[in-house]
Amino acid sequence: MSPLQSTKFWLIQHVGLAKDALHIYVGLTLFLGAALAFRWPLRSWKPLAVVLAAALLGEAWDLRDSLIYRTRIDLWGNWHDIWNTMFWPAMLVLLARTTRIFETPANTRRSS
Repeated sequence: MSPLQSTKFWLIQHVGLAKDALHIYVGLTLFLGAALAFRWPLRSWKPLAVVLAAALLGEAWDLRDSLIYRTRIDLWGNWHDIWNTMFWPAMLVLLARTTRIFETPANTRRSS
């Protein structure tokens, strides 16, 4: 078993989250973390691209492990994992672009 698979199984066993929930948490953490770290607005495509890159790399690693360890390849499962990872970050971008929910009201901004 590869280090990635070992880590995923360890997290599932010790954190008490299902594999699908783990994908959701990782996607949201990467999205919000990238936006905060690089000061990108939530409406930007850049934090979403970070999540997509991580999701695709993770699934590519899963496919690689399936080939190396001769386990069943489940392309529908890979797609499901990408979908779970991307859904809420994509919804946050959509909300940020189409609503004012993430805007700071002018009267609550601090003046310097």
